[in-house]
Amino acid sequence: MKYEINKGTLAIVPNEKENSLVYEDEDRYIIDQTPFEIMESSCRYFGSTYNGRKDSARDILGAEYKVPIIVEDTDNLIVFPTTSPLSDDCIWISLKRVKNFEKIDACNTKIIFDNNKEIIVPCSFRTVENQVSRASRLDLIMRNRKNR
Repeated sequence: MKYEINKGTLAIVPNEKENSLVYEDEDRYIIDQTPFEIMESSCRYFGSTYNGRKDSARDILGAEYKVPIIVEDTDNLIVFPTTSPLSDDCIWISLKRVKNFEKIDACNTKIIFDNNKEIIVPCSFRTVENQVSRASRLDLIMRNRKNR
């Protein structure tokens, strides 16, 4: 089963054997693609390439690494990585679905989604805070450009 990121997507988490655990509103799916493969195919599905979207985000933000990606630009469907996107441990989080996040310990952060589902990601609170801030900035810049 191929998967395209959509408005219901909460998070894409690496799972065993080259597959992913995808969290949606009320469901979880095991998808036979890595999180990065889901990112690449979703970008293509919505008319671009992952590298094109990454380069655009880099230019807009002036950032070089762990940039958020606008998967679909009509609704500013933006996801951000928790680590390097090429890392086997990279989790992708949908910005619009994040309600809050809390520090668990130095290496783990709880992300609470707008439907009150929660996941714990193996990265620091500061990393999540930086990624949410960066993705929010990209969202704001794109909204402002569309409204001109």
